[in-house]
Amino acid sequence: MLYENIFAGVSGKAEASFVFLGAEVHALTTIAILLFIGAMGKSAQFFLHTWLPDAMEGPTPVSALIHAATMVTAGVFMVVRLSPIFEAAPSALMLVTIVGGTTAFFAATVGLCQTDIKRVIAYSTCSQLGYMFFAAGVGAYSVAIFHLMTHAFFKALLFLGSGSVIHGMSDEQDMRKMGGIWKKMPITYGTMWIGSLALAGIGIPGLIGFAGFYSKDAILESAFGAGTGVGQYAFWLGIAAAFLTALYSWRLILMTFHGPTRASPEIFAKVHESKLVVTVPLIVLAIGAIAAGFLAKDLFFGDGIEVFKRAMIPMAPLKHAIEAAHHTPIWVKWLPLIVALAGIACAYIAYAWKKDLPGRIAERFRPIYLFLLNKWYFDELYDRIFVKFAFFIGRGLWKSGDGALIDGMGPDGIASAARNLALRASALQSGYLYHYAFAILIGVAGFVTYYALVLAG
Repeated sequence: MLYENIFAGVSGKAEASFVFLGAEVHALTTIAILLFIGAMGKSAQFFLHTWLPDAMEGPTPVSALIHAATMVTAGVFMVVRLSPIFEAAPSALMLVTIVGGTTAFFAATVGLCQTDIKRVIAYSTCSQLGYMFFAAGVGAYSVAIFHLMTHAFFKALLFLGSGSVIHGMSDEQDMRKMGGIWKKMPITYGTMWIGSLALAGIGIPGLIGFAGFYSKDAILESAFGAGTGVGQYAFWLGIAAAFLTALYSWRLILMTFHGPTRASPEIFAKVHESKLVVTVPLIVLAIGAIAAGFLAKDLFFGDGIEVFKRAMIPMAPLKHAIEAAHHTPIWVKWLPLIVALAGIACAYIAYAWKKDLPGRIAERFRPIYLFLLNKWYFDELYDRIFVKFAFFIGRGLWKSGDGALIDGMGPDGIASAARNLALRASALQSGYLYHYAFAILIGVAGFVTYYALVLAG
């Protein structure tokens, strides 16, 4: 009922504005942008993304819940659920599209250079959330939720698969110290392949594919079908991210499972497949990563979309982007598959056949490599702008405010003054009679002077 009350008032406030810092601003646009900024932080979008890769430091099942379930996807759900407000704020939707497209590409470039197996998948989460946001930005709200749903299967699968690898490798997470373990962990290996195929969106247009194929292609087709400048921006960055996603996914598989092992003999000798408590969930999630997209495509992107529209977004009109997505040129439908296969091929060339190639590329383009390895230097930038500045302010308030002003004028100052007076008074306690007589005379003279001044006044 609360949502209905809010949505009912949107049309009446379509032209409402208010004055902020001397400028007149559109009220609903401001509301939508502020809501989206909150969603950016919740769902780790560009500029507010730095917490997400560090959120995988805990136990791997917790990482799977954070990255695949409601923790980070809540921002996407909020934008979709409040779509009537965003529909009345086209500028806010443009911002959603731009930020989502930028995040999809940015996180994919960073994931390409990470060596921690879980950190690669963490940046993949960030990238896939970007896809969901720019789908919502072009008005394909049901498609955004479609990818949210399919992503939950294959991302939980990849995280739990990486946890199985880490457990089998005696808690090793660095892919540079793995390799050659696929025969020792066949179930983990097979399910990681399925998760990677779903993440890369492998499938044949018009026929069948893995879960990510249906939802990711629907997003890209909707962005292209929107026919707007920001839609084209998101589409092409999404295509670039699709290539990079396939590349870093198979980089992970090849570095982790194939080739001669780079682990120590002691660790390699102990590598083993996980127990049923791990492999059974992996198999269940693998089934979802295979079938979820095919089973749900009509509800989110086909004939059943009106049911979704009535249940989820009753106030938002069906945007033309979804309808146009079904009529995009044939090359738009095939391009995501082509770039994904190209990414897989590049991974095999670089990490299976010409293994010195990544090192040569990193040396040849060292500034770009360092830029990506250091995550576009966001951590260093934020450390300089926010962390060091916060320390400077905090230290100043501590030393000057709390120490010098509050304590100095307050408890510490009073205590110090009392101590000084006590020390001076104690000097009179010498034990000599003439010292006490002198003190008494000084006191009497003081009282006489005081009363003489009072009487004279």
